[in-house]
Amino acid sequence: MEQERSKAASFGRAWFVLTIAFALHVFDEASTGFLAVYNPTVIALRSKWGWFPMPTFEFREWLVGLTLAVVLCFALTPLASRGVRWLRPLAWLYAVIHLWNAMGHIVSPWGAVWLMVRLRQTRQI
Repeated sequence: MEQERSKAASFGRAWFVLTIAFALHVFDEASTGFLAVYNPTVIALRSKWGWFPMPTFEFREWLVGLTLAVVLCFALTPLASRGVRWLRPLAWLYAVIHLWNAMGHIVSPWGAVWLMVRLRQTRQI
């Protein structure tokens, strides 16, 4: 009975998949020079709006911090698989952070699809 209740409360697979996506996202940003775009954008936004809350990063501190976060998330996967109650608020925060981050990327795929549709519609026969 206890094992069935624990299995029903488990969010381990979803946690694990999100952590894999997080790790791939970090790898993608690290290998494509994300900070070369991010830091100047933050500086420009701060000059326009002094209150803009995002920090700038050096590559090493940024990569080490995100790598530690990914390792911690992987380490917490067994607890998520057991449905540990104290991890649930952290899991909600983890999910919301990644959802907000994804919203920042959502325009690019739709822009790419629109461009493909327009290219197809305007091709010369």
